[in-house]
Amino acid sequence: MQAWFRNYIAHPSQAAAAWLLNTIFALLPIDWASGLGSWVGRTFGPHLRVTQTALRNLRMIFPDLNEEQIDNIISGMWDNLGRTAGEHPHLSKFDPYVENSRVEVVGGEYIDLLRDDGQPGLFFAGHIGNWELSPLAGSRRGLVVHLIYRRANNPFFDHLVQKGRSALDGDLFAKGAEGSKEILRALRRGDHIAMLVDQKMNDGILAPFLGKDAMTAPAVAQLAIRYDCPLVPTQVERLGGARFRVTFYPPMEKPDTGDKKADIAALTTEVNRHIGDWIKQHPEQWLWVHNRWPG
Repeated sequence: MQAWFRNYIAHPSQAAAAWLLNTIFALLPIDWASGLGSWVGRTFGPHLRVTQTALRNLRMIFPDLNEEQIDNIISGMWDNLGRTAGEHPHLSKFDPYVENSRVEVVGGEYIDLLRDDGQPGLFFAGHIGNWELSPLAGSRRGLVVHLIYRRANNPFFDHLVQKGRSALDGDLFAKGAEGSKEILRALRRGDHIAMLVDQKMNDGILAPFLGKDAMTAPAVAQLAIRYDCPLVPTQVERLGGARFRVTFYPPMEKPDTGDKKADIAALTTEVNRHIGDWIKQHPEQWLWVHNRWPG
């Protein structure tokens, strides 16, 4: 009965609401769509059940913050998430390399380096700011970047999200067995892949994240070491409204101790450190609703 209700009532109803809102966002100018998304996020988000997960995470990671400061971060998180949703149907209109662009790119020389070095490469980011812009900043500079993503539980909603991502030019590889095969084939061809690596992975490895051990997907470290290819940290910051800075950092140094397992763990820890530093800079721009830490 529960499966029937989910498949034939809940999922279609959620999808219809999402499609309607997405259509409204698409019809509006970018700034209006982003602003409407902000209002929807701030108005309804704090009342959703997942906000309790965000509150628990924030109290654990930032024990010195008072409740007002935590509430401000929660409000900012829903503001950012709502804006990101409002901007989603407009991704094709974001071009970092035109005059008066909405997207400032720092470290573009590292995109050029990977584009011209004749070998595969990896980028990683977190669910911070409008995270969809990191692969876009590469593709608009002549570097095709494939994206690894987690399928949404609701297949109708998943289709909507992937439709918006068609502006990113590269292929979309779903997490899982089939996606893993496509990823390996792409890297053997010398292609480039972007990954969001800040979500919990139950069968991952324990690595420090914001001062607490967290189950972490080691795939980006495993691939970087296996293919001996550049691994580029990529930070997205919302500067205000629908304006952003995307920063590409120098490729990370990969440990080479001869102990592959230890090297993967060490590189995974460094990846988490980068993302944790970005979150500390803009805690209101990270998606705190993940059940990220054990307990």
